[in-house]
Amino acid sequence: MKDQEIRLSEYGQKSVSAAPVSRMMVSFARDFREGVDINLGVGYVNEKTIPGRKIEEALHAVLARPERYRQALNYGEPQGSNNLIHSIKDFYRRCHIGGLPGKVLEKTEVVIGPSGITSLLEALAQVLPRGIVITTDPMYYIYCHVLERMGFEILAVPEDEEGIRMDRLAEKVKRLGVRKKEIQFLYIVTINNPTCTILSNRRRRQIVEWAFKLSAEEGRSIPVFFDKAYEEIIHDPRAEKPQSALSYDGQGIVYELGSLSKILAPALRIGYMMGPASAFLQAVRQRINDVGFSAPMITQEISSYLLDHCIEEQLAKVIAGYREKAVAVRRWIEEYLGEFLAECRGGQAGFYYYLTFAAMETTEGSPFFRFASRTTGNRVLDREGEALRPRAIYIPGEICVHSKGDLAAIGKRQLRISYGFEELEGIEKAIKILRDAALYARKERE
Repeated sequence: MKDQEIRLSEYGQKSVSAAPVSRMMVSFARDFREGVDINLGVGYVNEKTIPGRKIEEALHAVLARPERYRQALNYGEPQGSNNLIHSIKDFYRRCHIGGLPGKVLEKTEVVIGPSGITSLLEALAQVLPRGIVITTDPMYYIYCHVLERMGFEILAVPEDEEGIRMDRLAEKVKRLGVRKKEIQFLYIVTINNPTCTILSNRRRRQIVEWAFKLSAEEGRSIPVFFDKAYEEIIHDPRAEKPQSALSYDGQGIVYELGSLSKILAPALRIGYMMGPASAFLQAVRQRINDVGFSAPMITQEISSYLLDHCIEEQLAKVIAGYREKAVAVRRWIEEYLGEFLAECRGGQAGFYYYLTFAAMETTEGSPFFRFASRTTGNRVLDREGEALRPRAIYIPGEICVHSKGDLAAIGKRQLRISYGFEELEGIEKAIKILRDAALYARKERE
């Protein structure tokens, strides 16, 4: 019996093999040298924007006021802290988030997830029927890979400068024929990861109206989930201010997922879902209860305190920090990589740039990748021992586009770099390494 494997579910069987990005990051981590190698792949936030002292102040304030922050060190509840729910709604009012009218905000329900937005995304995938999920291509690869392991089918639709293309969406759904009945929900990241394309307000409304029409045709409600994880860090002052789709949801099918990770601290693990009361939302609450309640009460109450006492100042600091980085990194991309690129997206919001090379592949195993990852096999280039050449880690575009989608071929010439975590000096150094990788790849091709 000892030689026999434990039986796994279908999901378990698909999870035995690590997802491509997980495999790649584990491989890099084995001999990653802090201060030498540069990680532009990890989607961590800017450490300088995390309000460490304010979090410490909030902890003491919460523990000093048990009459307000009740049972802060005890178990929580499925829906989350009432203090935090109130603070989120007040934050929306004071900072004019999404331009939500007060009457809409009042009747909108808020649910706090167990561990950031990801836990709520997992919850909705558990309570909704298996079938087809419509999303944007390039796609948020982490969640889309989870959906596929859970038995969903991804219908990835290319984007333009306003977000998911409605003409291509109509074409793809028409091609489904009778399988249109298998569409279960739409999942749209409003500041797309990986491209950081900002979903325009016009396109946002078109998506909702399209979902209304599809729901009527199918005789059932087909929900739309807007993932706005990066929406509070639109740092280009010229960019359009986003409007919440909750404002014009006349059929109760729109839900938004928000996060405090990008504007406060990821370690607080606060993700929330907002939308109309429904059996769906109640099922999500039960799923949260099943996996151990909402996020730890202490981090919820700390977050509530921070939203109540310093969010305006904190938000301004975060936006300024990312704007400074975005401008500098764009300049270096143009200076060091401009001659090799066909397109550069991003730089207005979030902390990613998404690059498309004109003629060279960026896939694992490509000359470009092998040079950047210091795995060419050429000892003169890679060097040895303490003299090992620095590496630059990025996310290859082949991971970010759907393997069966329209962009599968072009994805092989794309990559995502993050300017959130590393300091500017290291980012410039890494982009120079990518330039050298491009020169190496061009030479290899010749």
